Amino acid sequence: MVLVSVIMGSTSDRELGEKAASTLKEFGVDCELRILSAHRTPKELAEYVEKSSASIYIAIAGLSAALPGFIAAHTLKPVIGVPKDVKLGGLDSLLSIVQMPPGVPVACVGIDSIENAVLLAVEILSLADRRLEERLKDYRLKIASFSSRHI
Repeated sequence: MVLVSVIMGSTSDRELGEKAASTLKEFGVDCELRILSAHRTPKELAEYVEKSSASIYIAIAGLSAALPGFIAAHTLKPVIGVPKDVKLGGLDSLLSIVQMPPGVPVACVGIDSIENAVLLAVEILSLADRRLEERLKDYRLKIASFSSRHI
C-alpha cells in the first residue's frame, strides 16, 4: 500500500521527486511518483487525489506553486509543499505555498528541501508505527554524530 504520494508539477521536478522516493525507501515507506499539474492536467490531478490510497502527499512545485494547494483542496490528508527554485530564488514558490487560506492548510518546507519534506512525512507516519519511530531515532543519531565530527 502506498503511504506517501510524491507529486511533481512537471518533468523538471524529477530530480527532487526521485530523491524523495529514494529516501522514503531507505525508511521502508512505500511511495509512488506522479507528474500531474494543477494547471495543465487539473481534472486528472483531482481524480488521482480523490482516488489515491496515500496517507500523505508531498507536492513539489515551482513558480506559482499552485500544486500543493490544489491537492489540499481535494483531500483531508496532510499535504507537504516543497517550493522549487525556478525563478526569484524560489521565493515566489515559497510564498505561494505558505499563503494558503484558513481551513486549507499545507505544510511547507524550505526551498528545494525535499529531505525535510520526506522526514516530516515519516514523522507523521511514525505516530502510528513504532518501527518508523525507531528508524527516525537512528537517523537523528547518525546525523548528530556526523555533525559533531565536522564542527
